[in-house]
Amino acid sequence: MRRLRHQPLFSGIPGRKHAWRWLLPVLLLLLFLSTMLWLPWQAQRMEANERQEQLIADTLWVEQTIRFQLSRNEESLRLVADEIVSGYLSGKKWNERLDVLLRNSRELSRIVWLDANGRSVASTDDVPLTIEDFSTQSQSALALARSSGHARYSQPLRRFGSPGPVVMEYHVPLFAGEQYLGGLIATYTMASILDQMVPWWFAQDNETALTDIDEVVLEKRAAGGPGRGIYTHRRALDLPGVSLILHTNSIKNAPKLLPNLLVGLVIALSIGLLWSLGALWRDINRRLAAEEALRQEVSFRTAMENSLVTGLRARDLTGRVTYVNPAFCHMVGIVAAELIGRSPPMPYWAPEAIEEYQERFSKVMAGSFTPQFETIFQRAGGERFPVLIFESPLLDDSGRQTGWMGSILDVSDLKRVENINRQQQEKLQSSARLASMGEIASTLAHELNQPLAAISSYTTGALNLLSHSEAQGRSVDLATLRSALEKANSQAQRAGHIIRSVHAFVKKREPAREPVTVQALLDNLLPLVELQARQFFVSVQIHIDPMLPPVLADRVMLEQVLLNLTRNGIEAMQNVASERRVLRIAASLGPATSGAVAPSLVVSVADRGHGIPDEVAERLFSPFFSTKAEGMGMGLNICRTVIESHGGTLLHEGNPQGGTIFRFSLPAMLGSPAAGIASASHDAGSAMHS
Repeated sequence: MRRLRHQPLFSGIPGRKHAWRWLLPVLLLLLFLSTMLWLPWQAQRMEANERQEQLIADTLWVEQTIRFQLSRNEESLRLVADEIVSGYLSGKKWNERLDVLLRNSRELSRIVWLDANGRSVASTDDVPLTIEDFSTQSQSALALARSSGHARYSQPLRRFGSPGPVVMEYHVPLFAGEQYLGGLIATYTMASILDQMVPWWFAQDNETALTDIDEVVLEKRAAGGPGRGIYTHRRALDLPGVSLILHTNSIKNAPKLLPNLLVGLVIALSIGLLWSLGALWRDINRRLAAEEALRQEVSFRTAMENSLVTGLRARDLTGRVTYVNPAFCHMVGIVAAELIGRSPPMPYWAPEAIEEYQERFSKVMAGSFTPQFETIFQRAGGERFPVLIFESPLLDDSGRQTGWMGSILDVSDLKRVENINRQQQEKLQSSARLASMGEIASTLAHELNQPLAAISSYTTGALNLLSHSEAQGRSVDLATLRSALEKANSQAQRAGHIIRSVHAFVKKREPAREPVTVQALLDNLLPLVELQARQFFVSVQIHIDPMLPPVLADRVMLEQVLLNLTRNGIEAMQNVASERRVLRIAASLGPATSGAVAPSLVVSVADRGHGIPDEVAERLFSPFFSTKAEGMGMGLNICRTVIESHGGTLLHEGNPQGGTIFRFSLPAMLGSPAAGIASASHDAGSAMHS
């Protein structure tokens, strides 16, 4: 390994080599001085621009206010015109309505109602006027409004040619269909428009004027004094029939430069800064060599840390993360900036292990720590992965503990290999058990087939003997003997069917299927079910629709499924109160199963026992899993296999009344229930005949 050569801290560092480093501070100082001299002028320009922009914005707001108020007055006058045409507004109502309008719109000085001949019908100032009393411009505007059918403004002018206020009239024609009934003339004064519509706060800082398109001043308002012509703005007011221009002129002067004292202080501070730079010259020269050596050392340590595949994490005594290396950031998928400075809980903690983390963190903070332990972390995307952590105290150069240092290894690949090996071992064990079960079932079917055949032969011979005795007229009570022998024969045949079905199932042969009804299945099983129910004092309730269609299935296999489910339900209620020991068997039609056309037949077995915990429900149908001490764990797995081999499904869910409901569905046979039953009887008869 190459050794690093140590040199004296200040050797080989000439003064001229780093002279260029001082050029930058000097240039920055000159830039600072020029900037401080430029700032007052720039501040003056910015303030002037801000004042101009504020004036433009305020002028636009005033212009919009005038437009809004005029539009509102136009709408009010239009409504008055409509009420006049409809005959609603006359006499006293006219006075009441117009008084309200003038009180709300003080910029209106007068409203006159003229008939079709130009004579006054009503006026707000009770002065009878005719059309000839108005100016020529007003008469022209009324004529244009009458011809166009739309309201118009007249050109502003002084009333009756006198030196009085400048007025502007708004003419609203009155039409009833195509018939002209007269008009409304609303009079504005330019002074009232400025007084009523321009806000006082704006008038205090600005001179406001209204002019025509030829820049002739119609009216002016200067509440705060005349404008100085420095900040000005103009906005056009385009009204129907007339165009006005709104002029605003601020009374403010141009901003002045900042006082010279500030500039002098800036220069003095700059001279002080130059003296400070000279004082720092020697100190910086001494630090340059140390920084160069430290930079090389840090680069070497950084390269060494970045090449590690082990995650490193440092925490202070309060648990706050102070350092993480790139390997740890890559491991958890979170950048270092989001981890450094964080306190528990950490973003890489898995929610399900929060209590474990908190407990271990409390022990570490208390000084009791585990040097090596295994836990689970969570990546930024939510993926969990196992890690192996080595924890140790973090000491400074004086031996004082400043925190904790942890080395983290990702053991996901190791765990994955261990899981694969364990799964392979479990599969080998399952295969061995299944093979043993197949051999046992095959042997059982072979060994029991001959005794069952003998029982069937003996019972058949006994029946023949009884028939012969009856033919000879012997006085023997044969009814009881016949009934017993018939039952023995029936049970022997049934046992043979079961053994042949198990043998066929083990050998993976296709079982014989026939149309079967749920009622027929329960009729055969009910004695056995009731026998078990009486043993545990369980009440059996059956709810079956008599018109249910049959299903095409192996009768013996379905009987075994129902028998297994009822037995499990009865045993689940042996430790509950007696009033809750109710087993409910129900059958009904349900929706079609996946890929089927005909509806499905749904059979449910519901108990009110202790229920199934979540951890047990996940493995309920797994082979060789059982909650019973004497159980083999094959019952429910075989039941599901039988139902699925018939094209159905077997599910379970919690009972709202307590306990569990097992429900399986099978495809129903097409056609009416009666036809299905008749077909089943015919097939059974054919089989019996054969």
